[in-house]
Amino acid sequence: MTDVKQAWRFLEESDPIASAEEVQAALQRVAAGVNQHLGESYPLVLAVMGGAVIFAGQILPLLRFPLDFDYIHASRYGAETRGANVDWRVTPPASARGRAVLVLDDILDGGHTMAAIRERLMQLGAASFHCAVLVEKTLRGPKPIRADFVGLRVEDRFVFGYGMDAKGYWRNLPEIRAMRGT
Repeated sequence: MTDVKQAWRFLEESDPIASAEEVQAALQRVAAGVNQHLGESYPLVLAVMGGAVIFAGQILPLLRFPLDFDYIHASRYGAETRGANVDWRVTPPASARGRAVLVLDDILDGGHTMAAIRERLMQLGAASFHCAVLVEKTLRGPKPIRADFVGLRVEDRFVFGYGMDAKGYWRNLPEIRAMRGT
């Protein structure tokens, strides 16, 4: 099967979870919370590549305070649908020392990647750690970390769209979808 056929099959075998309008409303809620809690701290804002690229690009203009922006690249998934060990492609910058740090990510799934990011930032001497995610999965068991700011909560299914991918496909969707049977 060609890649494009597989991509279309993923879309056809999925259900809508949140419309583009619901995603935009979630962005507004997250931005309001971040503005209220971090607006006076001049934080370092870090986007987790590549999933957070759309979320970060949309939420940054909604943050009404001065900030520094950079990115990190940590993943447990790659092109897979199940997580493994954390793969650091770009580690947090030393400029995190003494700063309030806000990490933006597309999804908080089991929380292991975000927990590893928090641990690394605190080892670098960050004054405080906060995370904002567009989507948080509701899981049965405990997570090693909770998001401070959450746009949407979804059931435990494989979701994609709005930065989240299905084996590399469909990050560019304006809505969020879930694979059937997951």
